[in-house]
Amino acid sequence: MEFDLAFIWAGLIAFSVLTYVILDGFDLGLGILFPFAKSDRDRDVMMNSVAPVWDGNETWLVLGGGGLFAVFPLAYAIIMPALYMPIILMLLALVFRGVSFEYRWRTTRWRKVWDAAFFGGSTIAALCQGIALGALVQGIEVSERAYAGGWFDWLTPFSILTGVAVVVGYALLGAAWLVMKTAGEVQAQMRGFAVYLGAATLGLIGVVSLMTPFQDPVYLQRWFNLPGSLWTMVVPLLMLVLTWRFFASLKAEKDHEPFFAALGIFVVSFIGIGISFYPMMVPPSVTIWQAAAPDVSLGFALVGAVVLVPLILGYTAYAYWVFRGKVDPEEGYH
Repeated sequence: MEFDLAFIWAGLIAFSVLTYVILDGFDLGLGILFPFAKSDRDRDVMMNSVAPVWDGNETWLVLGGGGLFAVFPLAYAIIMPALYMPIILMLLALVFRGVSFEYRWRTTRWRKVWDAAFFGGSTIAALCQGIALGALVQGIEVSERAYAGGWFDWLTPFSILTGVAVVVGYALLGAAWLVMKTAGEVQAQMRGFAVYLGAATLGLIGVVSLMTPFQDPVYLQRWFNLPGSLWTMVVPLLMLVLTWRFFASLKAEKDHEPFFAALGIFVVSFIGIGISFYPMMVPPSVTIWQAAAPDVSLGFALVGAVVLVPLILGYTAYAYWVFRGKVDPEEGYH
């Protein structure tokens, strides 16, 4: 393992992506669950639970994408043409979702339309993120430092499976978030949803994990040969502990623990992906160091990151602290 500027920046990009997934994941998951609310009042409570933080959660997507462009330009130049369609669809879905968040409070006649846009934008954004992940895992064809595949190489049974897995997983995070942030009927309904979504998420993670080693011989070798298998053994052990805590805390009707256990499941899954990818920035052929910008550029950008990342973490933590506790159904976003 080489600990240098390129490695540090790869860690920062990975951290930004992971932070986006665990923060905006429950946010999108709430939108995926939106049609299943029993009343408009329940939908208002659901939306109010993320009203103070939803736009700040997406900061990490900008940081991850912008960082990739600035410090790993070759990776950006390869990944974008390979994933134009899912990325553009994801961004359009996020736009519709953001607009619906603002507009649904301003109208009565068109509220159902904006509710549908909120659900559709959340679901399509999550699906496209999962499809993009699946396309990366299965590998991107590269020739002479450029994308050499076709327009629809990203669309395969494996990428569709990962897309569905992300949608279900985000819905799980959304349900666990609402268990923590609401009370009464909404909480009871989401607690019931969380049990089924937890089982479905873990089942899909298992299927994807079984298929991943066969997407590329490198994955197979790393997962089942020493010393790589020593790392991969830790992932299922941690997953078992988190699974036990998730279902046990739901059964005990705890409010906070199911959410943090669900976040842990996502973090451990992300670690598993990282073990498979490293040291590739664009699997299966472009490494972190091949994709990195010159050290002078990496060092200059790192100065800004050292200032901005703690600042973003600070105001994000402060926002969650200020709006901690249960949502009051009588108050909210207007």
